[in-house]
Formats: sequence, structure tokens, C-alpha cells
Amino acid sequence: MPGYSSINLSCGDVCPEADTVQAALCLLCLPAQKHTHHTTIDLDFCRVAPQMPGSSGTAQSMKKTIGHRGVETTTGETTYKKTTSSALKGAIQLGITHTVGSLSQKAERDVLMQDFVVVESIFFPSEGSNLTPAHHYSDFRFKTYAPIAFRYFRELFGIRPDDYLYSLCNEPLIELSNPGASGSLFYVSSDDEFIIKTVQHKEAEFLQKLLPGYFMNINQNKRTLLPKFYGLYCVQAGGKNIRIVVMNNLLPRIIPMHLKYDLKGSTYKRRASPKEREKAVPIYKDLDFIQDLPDGLLLEADNYNALCKTIQRDCLLLQSFKIMDYSLLMGIHNMDQASRERERGGAVTPDQRRPQAQKSLYCTAMESIQGEARGKGALDSEDHMGGIPARNNKGERLLIYIGIIDILQSYRFIKKLEHSWKALVHDGDTVSVHRPGFYAERFQQFMCNTVFKKIPRKYACAGVFQYAKGNAVFIPSQNLLKSFLDPHAERHLPISKC
Repeated sequence: MPGYSSINLSCGDVCPEADTVQAALCLLCLPAQKHTHHTTIDLDFCRVAPQMPGSSGTAQSMKKTIGHRGVETTTGETTYKKTTSSALKGAIQLGITHTVGSLSQKAERDVLMQDFVVVESIFFPSEGSNLTPAHHYSDFRFKTYAPIAFRYFRELFGIRPDDYLYSLCNEPLIELSNPGASGSLFYVSSDDEFIIKTVQHKEAEFLQKLLPGYFMNINQNKRTLLPKFYGLYCVQAGGKNIRIVVMNNLLPRIIPMHLKYDLKGSTYKRRASPKEREKAVPIYKDLDFIQDLPDGLLLEADNYNALCKTIQRDCLLLQSFKIMDYSLLMGIHNMDQASRERERGGAVTPDQRRPQAQKSLYCTAMESIQGEARGKGALDSEDHMGGIPARNNKGERLLIYIGIIDILQSYRFIKKLEHSWKALVHDGDTVSVHRPGFYAERFQQFMCNTVFKKIPRKYACAGVFQYAKGNAVFIPSQNLLKSFLDPHAERHLPISKC
């Protein structure tokens, strides 16, 4: 069709921008056909948008395109919808600087229902205007969604406007080099506080509909593993809409993660690909976890109960909104391994500083499940660095960083169709896409029975703790709990019998 471009997807893929009918056609393609990702259509405009001046060249000059994300062959720079990453980062910082500044001039008041649907827009010509500064990027428009509502969310988590502005706009944003297979771009603020992620039109639309319920839940409960959304914006450039969300950062870069997992509670094709395994720190999946950590991660009883209660509460909320296909993102910092690396003189962290305390309240893993006030108790000590203390079956001390991600997938018609298609060939209960109620139940069961486990009772009465399979060591009961929770405790305590 003249003036249009086709959207080619792998069989079973859901087209992120297409409407239900178009996506259904993608799903029902012949399995024998070979499909690859090529130039896509921004369906807000229905036509292939004109190339943004100063952005990437033609589709032929691109390589390794995944969805809207690609890489320029000449410079190696990442692009998104043909806009270079550097131009996008600059537009984001200019836009947020303006919107936070203009918001500070508005009086504080309660959030009203109409605040959730407000969209503010400002044009940024490259030569500047009486409202915007000159810049060396192409002209763009910046939209801010529900500014009053998101200001309230930020205040709820103790984020002051100047802190928000300083974190996101004072230093260049850092592009994450391991963005995953979603086709999104991820940026992190230089202070490790915030993550910026590009989202598809349907995801942004769903978040807007979700906001009133999200508002109510956040008011009732700040202790949640759900993403904490601090802003929703859109950069319009070269006829393209690039939508972004600002969220809390789950995995601080300054703390080395020795293992990473993306867990759904599903087993169908839930194993890291060979290409993923080649990365320095791969993101493993459910089958990998079962194979690598068959005994799970051992938590002290109070932490285990608080974590499972939080997961149950969050899943109930997601189910009520008919949300599914979410994951538990988990980073594991092995404190004993880090000590061994230090002794060998290896690099332990990107720099050797201690991570500074996060500005956002209730955003560390421990705060998310217990809501501990800052500065109270050992849980907020720098030894734990916001992670949840745990042990593996070798007795090694771990810090767990977790959060529920990818919650902007509603169980609409297209997802029902996708599940029906996969269930024709595979066991429907093992695939990741499933009806929300079943998905939530399976997710909870996997996390609280397979991934996380209580320290067994038999270890609480001077029983045997198996540091490694086949190598049991007797531990005095009075020292057992300390050995699990105290990062300075000796691994091998004096041997004694019950």
C-alpha cells in the first residue's frame, strides 16, 4: 500500500502498536514462515513518519533492530523510532526541567478526579522561544501526563521537586547496556535513583487508565513491590511519539549483582537464551533458577512472612485490574563472593564508594516489604545497603533486591487469543500468558514455595546446617540466628552437638 510500511513479527508475537484486529492477524501467521522485525508504523499517525532531522538514516542503515530500538551502523549509537539516544536524552531533560519548574508555580491542593486525564504540552523549537531555551536538537514537543497527580505520588515518597530535578537533569542520563528483549530503552539517573523506560502506546494508555486505582492503593499502602511511577511523558519528534515513564530503580549499579533473574512462575520456554548467557551478568529465568538454586533462598521467618504477604497483596491488586504477564525482577549480591573478590584485588563495584541513601522513601527492598523508618534498626545499616538478607544452600550471605515489573499488560482480547494459540500446542498452565486469577495464584505459589523459603525449624534447635551438599556442620542454637543475619559473623562457628 503506498505510503505505508508493513509490520513483520515472529509467530506468536504481539504487535505493540497495532490495534486488536491487526495484532490478531500477526498472531495467526503461518508457523512455517520466517519473520523478522523491520520498520514499524506509529499507528497514532497510520503512515510511516518522516525521518527526524539529525536522527538515524534509512532502515537499511540499521542493524539489530528489536521493535523500535536499533543501532546505527556508522556510529554504533542506539536509536529509538529513528531518534538517536543522545537527542532523546536531551529532549527528556529539557522537558522535565520545564514541567517541574512550571508545576512549582501551581498551588498545592488535593488531587481531583479530572487531574488524572490532564495532558500539558510545550513546544521546544531549536532556536528557542520566550518559554523554552535554545538547544542543538531538532524541534520537538514535550507532553506531561497528569502532572498534579504525579506530583502527589512523588511527595508521597518524599521526593522533593528540587531532588527530582537534580537527579534527572543535573548530570547526563546513563543508558543501560543490557536493556533486554522488549525493544525498550532504559536510562538510569547518575545518582542511581530513577529509571526512565520507553513504553508503547498501549502501555502508556493503560497506565493512564490505571492511575486512579494506583492512587488509591498507594494511599492505603506504601509497602509494595509494584513499580513506583513518578512521571509519564511523551516526546514528539519527527512525527513520532516516544512515551516514557520515570520509576524507582530496583537494582543500584554501585552494588554488584552476581546473579539476576526474571521470574514469572512459568516453565514454558523460561530459560535464558544462549545469547543472553554470553553477557557478563545474564538475566536468568525460572527454569534456570530451579536448576541453579534448587533449595531456594533462605530468609529469616519475619522477612519471609513479610515478603510473602506483600507479594500476595500486590498480586490481588494486579488481579483486580486484570493485569498479567508481570515478572519478579531479582538481583542477588553475594557478600561472601564480594569479599573474596576484594581479597583477590578484583573490581567489586564500579567505584569503591558506599552507595548513598536513596532519596525516595519505601523504595529499598527492605522498605518495600516492611516499611521500616529510615535510620531505625540494623535493617537500614550500610551493611545491608537496602537489600533483604538471605542465605543460599552453601551458607553464603546474600542481599536480595527485588521488585515486580512489567505490570502494564492487561488481559485483553489479544492476550486471550495468544494464550489460546499457545495452548493448542503446549500445556496451557505452563505458558506465561494466562488469565489474571490463575496467573496471580501461580506467581505467588512459585515465589513463596520455590524461590523464597523460611530457614527450616530443625536449624533453630542446634540442628545441622548443610553449608554444602554432603558437608554438614553442627551449629550451636544460640548462634544460629546470628549467623544468618549478622554479616560479620564467622561462617564456620565452633562445632558442637545438640
